Amino acid sequence: MFLRRPVMDIEGWSPDNPIKRESWRTILTLAYQSLGVVYGDLSTSPLYVYKSTFAEDIQHSESNEEIYGVLSFVFWTLTLIPLLKYVFIVLRADDNGEGGTFALYSLLCRHARVSTLPNGQLADEELYEYKRDGISSAGGLGLSLRSTLEKHRLLQKLLLALALLGTCMVIGDGVLTPAISVFSAVSGIELVVSKHHHQYVEVPVACIILVFLFYLQHYGTHRIGFLFAPVVIAWLFCISAIGVYNIFHWNPHVYQALSPYYMYKFLKKTQRGGWMSLGGILLCITGSEAMFADLGHFSQMSIKIAFTFVVYPSLILAYMGQAAYLSKHHIIASDYRIGFYESVPEKIRWPVLAIAILAAVVGSQAIITGTFSIIKQCSALGCFPRVRIIHTSSKICGQIYIPEINWTLMLLCLAVTIGFRDTKHISNASGLAVITVMLVTTCLMSLVIVLCWHRSVFLAVCFMLFFGSIEVLYFSASLIKFLDGAWVPVALSFIFLIIMYVWHYGTLKKYEFDVENKVPINWLLSLGPNLGIVRVRGIGLIHTELVSGIPAIFSHFLTNLPAFHQVLVFLCVKYVPVPHVRPEERFLVGRIGPKDYRVYRCIARYGYRDIQMDEMMFENDLVCSIAEFIRSEGSECNGGLEDHENEERMTVIGTTSTNSKGIRMCEDNKDFLSEEATSTTKLTEISSPEVPRKRVRFLVPESPQINVNARAELKELMEAREAGMAFILGHCYVKAKTGSSLIKRIVINTCYDFLRRNSRGPAYALCFPRASTLEVGMVYHV
Repeated sequence: MFLRRPVMDIEGWSPDNPIKRESWRTILTLAYQSLGVVYGDLSTSPLYVYKSTFAEDIQHSESNEEIYGVLSFVFWTLTLIPLLKYVFIVLRADDNGEGGTFALYSLLCRHARVSTLPNGQLADEELYEYKRDGISSAGGLGLSLRSTLEKHRLLQKLLLALALLGTCMVIGDGVLTPAISVFSAVSGIELVVSKHHHQYVEVPVACIILVFLFYLQHYGTHRIGFLFAPVVIAWLFCISAIGVYNIFHWNPHVYQALSPYYMYKFLKKTQRGGWMSLGGILLCITGSEAMFADLGHFSQMSIKIAFTFVVYPSLILAYMGQAAYLSKHHIIASDYRIGFYESVPEKIRWPVLAIAILAAVVGSQAIITGTFSIIKQCSALGCFPRVRIIHTSSKICGQIYIPEINWTLMLLCLAVTIGFRDTKHISNASGLAVITVMLVTTCLMSLVIVLCWHRSVFLAVCFMLFFGSIEVLYFSASLIKFLDGAWVPVALSFIFLIIMYVWHYGTLKKYEFDVENKVPINWLLSLGPNLGIVRVRGIGLIHTELVSGIPAIFSHFLTNLPAFHQVLVFLCVKYVPVPHVRPEERFLVGRIGPKDYRVYRCIARYGYRDIQMDEMMFENDLVCSIAEFIRSEGSECNGGLEDHENEERMTVIGTTSTNSKGIRMCEDNKDFLSEEATSTTKLTEISSPEVPRKRVRFLVPESPQINVNARAELKELMEAREAGMAFILGHCYVKAKTGSSLIKRIVINTCYDFLRRNSRGPAYALCFPRASTLEVGMVYHV
């Protein structure tokens, strides 16, 4: 039955509502929190920068030209890359508050229409996140560049490959950063253990800490995150205080080395050795990409304040202090003694060692969490096999845990630590991964400047040449050490890139097969209202990737079993290239065929950082969205989005939690007669089946009025929901068609089939009750 209720305003946040300006207290709180999440990796770099730089390419001499030159390079690298490039430029290129490599790619996809998602619709461009960008046509060379990207599929594939390359290097960094951070932190043991024994102690201790670190991941960041910021603050205070002490105690004139002239003297004296040592200097900016990648958890201002006023000065003081100490200590007992702990006063080495190990764990935690997030984004956009994603926090959607990725990272991290056994080779590997990600960001940013910000091409070229030349210099110095450890990120990236490409290619071919073999609507119309089959009570929910037409799996099902439910829903759950889709824009609902067919299409849209609803909430919202669509058709205010290609009128429907003026559904096991006796609300009686079962009621607003036909259709939908809901999923076997090339047969029949068999099903499909789920198998010849 239907209950009429007065329309009530339910308070809730909406992007359309005016948002209060962030208070300084909020900004400072976020800046404090960002110290533990964002800057853990960057703040631990003093542990290994000087040690890696002086590993073998250059020697520390009495003239101090080498140490002063390295300090000058470190200072200007920290100033130009993290401070100037990221803080003042790249952070402004956020994707509606989200950052990272895929955020830049998503931003370009919307402005230039180069998305590789196959089931995009024009209706998606009406989403709030699209309009929020203020997308407008670029002029001049910018328009020509956009047209060129939209016309040439090869350029679109190259752009995707560039984004995937940066993503794979971030994953590689997720393997290398914990290894080098923890290994460098425990290297302080070398000062109390003999040279012949310290290497046998460091590796087991580092491995135990790494295993413990990855074991903690399933508890979630929010459980151990309260320790992050205090640990990083304590670490930054230690290194800056030690730096100030070393400056005034050993060499107060070390500040003169900040002049760029010392870089020239350094390269002039060391020549090829100095150029190769840039791979170690590069490590001073390890973790800078995290400022942009973790932007979604904080705000631009909070990240800028934390880096500019806390992290940056602390790091500069730490590097100056180490240089001041080394400028007065030229006789080094052995190579490993040039590390960080040698400059720490002997009385406080053990407390500093403990804080360094904690800081290394925090820094590693940040990159591991970032790896989880970027894997989720890639999976949502169809570029990575589906994996199990566990949300460890009910308040912060970005805090997730992926078991398969976590244990894979742990095994790879242990293999790198045990295989190399020193920071020299691990630093070579980490440096190449870091600088590759930054080069990818520079390339994508140059496109964003033209296509999204509508600035001149000249400005984009200047950005590319200035920052690109600096990064290419470091990239060449890292690449020259390919055989000395730099091959590791290349190998890891190649493996992950192959996995991503194979999955994306197979998914795309599968969708193309669905489009080519979809059943025309005329076939459905020719069957008549009963569809030529027996219509049983209940709702039949057919999952499909198609946003238009009828999937071949439906005709395949009817051919073998000519019976179906009285209400038929073609459900498509898809991701769009925006970080979030507002709940009030979640569903697109339309009708297939005449009203008496009772066949609907429902498209649920999610952003690449959205969380999908649980089983009961999704079912209720789905049924309510169809009921709201029926009501909107039966009232005078009938608005929607027209799909001109398929003549389907799609209406945007929100979830029940946000649509205060829409239909709501109640489910209980009470008798309706007792409700009618006690309620003062006007009721409309509708006969219900005598068989006791879960009762369903629709709460319909008083306005606008709906006609008799719509009320009858709502009654039928209500009875179908009472009878139950069945879920029909396609279980496809993708095979290369006859005559395909050998490479395609290997990719489809072997690689993609292996990934498909070992990947998870869609997240929403796993929530469906197994007793009500039916899988229909089909072979796809692509």
